[in-house]
Amino acid sequence: MNVEKQRLQDKDWKNWGPYVSNRQWGNVREDYSPDGNAWGSTTHNKAESYAYRWAEEGIAGISDQKQLFCFALSFWNKKDKMVKERFFGLSNHQGNHGEDIKEIFYYLDNTPTHSYMKMVYKYPINEFPYDHLLEENGRRSKKEDEYEIIDTGIFDNNEYFDIFIEYCKADYNDILVRVTVCNRSQHEAPIVVIPTAWFRNNWKWGYNNYKGQLSASGEDSIDVIHDSIPIKKFYARNANAKSAFCENETNTPKLYDAPYIENTYFKDGINNHVIYNSNTVNPEKRGSKASFIIDEVIGAGQCKTFDFRLSPHETNEPFDQFDEIFNTRIAEANEFYNEVQQDVTQEDERNVQRQAFAGLLWNKQFYHYNVGKWLKGDPNFEAPRNFNHYVRNTEWNHMHNKDIISMPDKWEYPWYATWDLAFHCVPFALIDAEFAKNQLLLLTKEWYMHPNGQLPAYEWNLSDVNPPVHAWSCFRVFKIDEKTNGKPDLLFLEKVFQKLLLNFTWWVNRKDKNGKNIFGGGFLGLDNIGAFDRNMELKDGEHLEQADGTSWMAMYALNMMRIAMELAQYYQVYEDMAIKFFEHYLYIAEAMENMGDGKEGLWNEEDGFFYDVLQLGNGESVTLRLRSIVGLIPLFAVEIIDHSLLEKMPNFQRRMEWVLKNKPELTKLVSHWDEEGQGRKHLMSILRKNRLTKVLTRMLDEKEFLSSYGIRAMSKVYEENPFVFSVHGTENVVYYTPAESDSRMFGGNSNWRGPIWFPINFLIVESLQRFHFYYGNSLKVELPTGSGDKRNLDEVAQNISNRLCSIFLKDENGQRAFNGGNNKFNYDEHFKDYITFYEYFHGDNGRGVGASHQTGWTATVAKLIKPRLTF
Repeated sequence: MNVEKQRLQDKDWKNWGPYVSNRQWGNVREDYSPDGNAWGSTTHNKAESYAYRWAEEGIAGISDQKQLFCFALSFWNKKDKMVKERFFGLSNHQGNHGEDIKEIFYYLDNTPTHSYMKMVYKYPINEFPYDHLLEENGRRSKKEDEYEIIDTGIFDNNEYFDIFIEYCKADYNDILVRVTVCNRSQHEAPIVVIPTAWFRNNWKWGYNNYKGQLSASGEDSIDVIHDSIPIKKFYARNANAKSAFCENETNTPKLYDAPYIENTYFKDGINNHVIYNSNTVNPEKRGSKASFIIDEVIGAGQCKTFDFRLSPHETNEPFDQFDEIFNTRIAEANEFYNEVQQDVTQEDERNVQRQAFAGLLWNKQFYHYNVGKWLKGDPNFEAPRNFNHYVRNTEWNHMHNKDIISMPDKWEYPWYATWDLAFHCVPFALIDAEFAKNQLLLLTKEWYMHPNGQLPAYEWNLSDVNPPVHAWSCFRVFKIDEKTNGKPDLLFLEKVFQKLLLNFTWWVNRKDKNGKNIFGGGFLGLDNIGAFDRNMELKDGEHLEQADGTSWMAMYALNMMRIAMELAQYYQVYEDMAIKFFEHYLYIAEAMENMGDGKEGLWNEEDGFFYDVLQLGNGESVTLRLRSIVGLIPLFAVEIIDHSLLEKMPNFQRRMEWVLKNKPELTKLVSHWDEEGQGRKHLMSILRKNRLTKVLTRMLDEKEFLSSYGIRAMSKVYEENPFVFSVHGTENVVYYTPAESDSRMFGGNSNWRGPIWFPINFLIVESLQRFHFYYGNSLKVELPTGSGDKRNLDEVAQNISNRLCSIFLKDENGQRAFNGGNNKFNYDEHFKDYITFYEYFHGDNGRGVGASHQTGWTATVAKLIKPRLTF
């Protein structure tokens, strides 16, 4: 067992990690305004002076698991109007396509215990174009591209610093920090390096008054005094380091015109001292926030290294063996990933996969949100809530989150999203299965899950409805963990199954409007992909029967059946639960075929596709013949059962035989479970062979869904000929838009109307593999449609997987598609091998779109690169 794997056996090695957010401003948690305007309540420009309530932010920030004590890096190029203490970006209202970070940085490496971590930040030598970025993006319409920092020309002459930030651990609570600043320009340039340590402010709210203290014990040493923090010293190696101190307290005179209190040194004191040489730092050299200030000049093309240490030890030689420890941890990280990647032979694939893992690990975050406290305010600071107007999350008073959680993106989405996290956990399981399992269990805990069984969606609306993929992820993680560790974690599977029973019941009781096994749910995470707002309350009894909502539930039922069958191998009591979900799946699948009362189902035979159906108040129904991934999601409701497994479950097998004999309409319509495929396997699927072939004919058509980079979210046929639907005198028009949304219609971004999304594509690949597991070479389809080239479904799955991977891998010209043709990103030696994992991708050219820095579900590319595990 390699050293990093050994460390994973000891939870103390995760005491410290990259748990500090990249952005705490603009979050719901920090919004105490009466009008619920989170983006306006705390802003980027206020952030340097505002002490947060729930968590902290910083550049490459680390903290303990309770975020009592934090450390991060700040910089100043002597030209900016503010110290670069946090990454800059636009709020949802400022960006022409919503919130948008305007920085360039890359996560390069990280181990599961965070024993070694590395990232690089590209900081301009010249004045950072804050105002220009704000103004130009504000000028642009929704139909224009976002204006990025690379577009300003500020990097054209290589007038920037590459700032490499590395951490390694000498022990649990002994952290070494190395900052290497490289001047990429042709002239020398000044920079101020400001490593900063501080205590999260949890003393001002009225619950306790204990406050730790930082104080100078020499120019290169700071004492850390806190009764719950084992780190006692903050050391600097640089001879030019000067310490400065202030308090992590809001500058109320600046932000709120409060009276100034003499000898008060606010949160922005160090920043003001660095820029203006003001007396805003404590001359007594103590406070709850402290920095070393290192003023340097870096020569043209030169690099300088700055070392720091956070240690539990007081010593005269804090940097003894510093280099050796770093070298050892780097070698151990390489050893760990060499084992993980032993079957990945191409160097470029190894690089992409390792950075995907690094991004997942860097985007762990301390997430704190006690909704009950947030709603009523704190003893010292009441919340001026206007409950008669609008207040978020009022029905989640029970929720108390205070954990390390995997985030989609610590700047653009610095809050967990349940369906995102389900996808994160699959690649996480390849490197740290325990963390993946604990994340999945965490969201089912009683202080997360609603008492009614609903899983929380995300902090902007905890009651929103996302696709129910939790059970799918749980079983995938279980099987990956079993294969990796050689034994099944049945306790994990049992625990999560019991809680998912509650969640499944919530779906059945709340989202099956008429009790007929046809499900809605609103936008279901697919921002307004339909012809009108899928979250909208319709009038006069009208409602939308959703092909995707119903298919997700069929998939959910099969996932639960499969989990129950697995557990039944060890505990017979679960056999009855397997039967229950088997039959529930059949009823859902039947409903998709025939909704009763003479109404057509969700399948359209003429088009060979599934569509949503709008049920009108007069009893009539209208099929919304808009071809999108809504009609591909039925592919996901597929399970293959080996006959040997059935033989171990006599009660299940008898019930199947009874259904076959007494309800042949179910098996005839929706399943081939009674027919054995190659190797004595049984198929359970909404799509029979004929319908599967028809759907795949659409999906693999380059004029519709098939892109060079994966499967589009909407058919390309609507690019020139939009879908038009009129109801109640209102005309709704939907175009294929391959990248950013061109409207904010229905209050959403409508950004699922053409781009390539990894989570959906990942499920498509897995579903095709399952179908092939049953059909083998007996089922082949054209790839692409119309080419005459027939492929089996495993070959189709691999082809789509290759297209997805090609978004990141170099092509024959040395370009990476996600870079959008930018020559600097593709060919510059200081950019060309760095990867950003975007939220989604342009449907025609693969350009990265949306959140740019490791949107966690895109890390599933790591699983696509690694040879797949068998089912």
